Amino acid sequence: MSADSDFPRHMPRAPAARRIRVLMCVAGVSLALALAGLVGDSPHTPSFTLGARAADTGNSGTAGFADLVERVKPAVISLRVKMDNAAGTSGDDSSDAPPGSSAEKFTHQFGFEDVPERAPEHGQIVTGEGSGFFISSDGYAVTSSHVVDRASAMEVTTDDGAKYAAKVVGMDPKTDIAVVKVDGKQDFPYVTFADRLPRIGEWVLAVGNPFGLGGTVTAGIVSANGRDIGSGPYDSYIQIDAPINKGNSGGPAFDMEGNVMGVTTAIFSPSGGSVGIGFEVPADTAKGVVAELKDKGRVTRAWMGVEVQAVTREIADSLDLKQAQGALVDEPHANSPAAKAGLVPGDVITAINRAPVKDSRSLARDIGKMAPGSSVQLDIWRNGSSQNVTVILVQMPEEQQTKADTEPVPAPKSPSSNVGLTLVPAKNVEGFGEKGVAIVRMDPAGLAVGHGLKVGDVILDVSSKPVSTASDVVKGLADAQAQGKKSVLMRVKTPDGVRFVALPMGNG
Repeated sequence: MSADSDFPRHMPRAPAARRIRVLMCVAGVSLALALAGLVGDSPHTPSFTLGARAADTGNSGTAGFADLVERVKPAVISLRVKMDNAAGTSGDDSSDAPPGSSAEKFTHQFGFEDVPERAPEHGQIVTGEGSGFFISSDGYAVTSSHVVDRASAMEVTTDDGAKYAAKVVGMDPKTDIAVVKVDGKQDFPYVTFADRLPRIGEWVLAVGNPFGLGGTVTAGIVSANGRDIGSGPYDSYIQIDAPINKGNSGGPAFDMEGNVMGVTTAIFSPSGGSVGIGFEVPADTAKGVVAELKDKGRVTRAWMGVEVQAVTREIADSLDLKQAQGALVDEPHANSPAAKAGLVPGDVITAINRAPVKDSRSLARDIGKMAPGSSVQLDIWRNGSSQNVTVILVQMPEEQQTKADTEPVPAPKSPSSNVGLTLVPAKNVEGFGEKGVAIVRMDPAGLAVGHGLKVGDVILDVSSKPVSTASDVVKGLADAQAQGKKSVLMRVKTPDGVRFVALPMGNG
């Protein structure tokens, strides 16, 4: 193999003199950083004090992250999990997102290193690698739920190379957090969760078990907070740029005080490796989940029973709302607390117990933190005015299947509106139900393209009025246009459920 074999064929190596200049530039940058007080013993050096939780090395003054690493790394563990594939699962590291979708690139399943390329045979044993960290001296540790959710046996390796058996105490797939118990000692080094959300731009140190290599440290900064990657109702991740790879799942991300700011759960990876976009379950979310799992082995959440979506600017305009915030009710579940309290499609939940609701995700998180049996006061926006509704929450039931099992069926054309939709009554299309009108064709040049509608959707309401023919839809659009509305609100049934779509009208 030649010396150039590790370089891409389309990127020739630079001449030796140029390479030397580049290296000198890098060295110059390092020197400049040291002189600027960003490393070494300057007043700007971060404090790495960890209290009495992990061993104090006494090496304060070491440049870079060395002190912090020595203090926290002993608390990080590597997990090797045996998974019985008796259930017939594929054991691969892909997500459940539709193939080719943007959500497919965001995957929780990057904790398995040595999974076969083809699906294993029924009953075959597969193994995977993951990471975790001790939260108590008696061996309780945190990892990701997806690392251990099919574990038939588990072996933990600590930083000093010792191996121990471990068992799952509890898992919470909704937040991808799990608690395991490691047997063998009562004096494991441990770390604790941070008590604040990190600021964007703060340093972050990730420790884990990438590709099964064992304790590995990478550093970066906090890139963003509150990220929603479409993986669940409680998405609000910390985004970091510290390199993380397969096997890092469940590992900790530390702030400069040595506290766990987040638990590594997902990466954005078009190539399968790190591209500097990783996601952490925030400490404030993980803490509550871990406490319940450790105490009861499961998480109990309150449930209101309503499908909601975010309020966009177009939706706010169509409902005469001053601000584009709150949670728009798509549809209450049958016999749910929301239905019993009288919530209806088109209501906008603007506050819970007088606390403003920012969006649908914040509503889900706030309700999920409450106890079953709690009584909550909702401020809602309905038909142009504010109202109050009291809801008695219950315990969250098992997840229900909401996806439809039908595909669009071709149907004869009918009159279409000026937004480029060809519509027929849904009852005339097999499998589409009795209510609404089905979209059977869309004009690529029409106004509706790019605004959330697609062939196979069924329009149920236009401006809160039920529709059953194409003429009903045309009339609803014309009425909205005559009233000078900038957009009209449609309630639409899709293969994924019922939601609202705000269609711009081109007024103003």
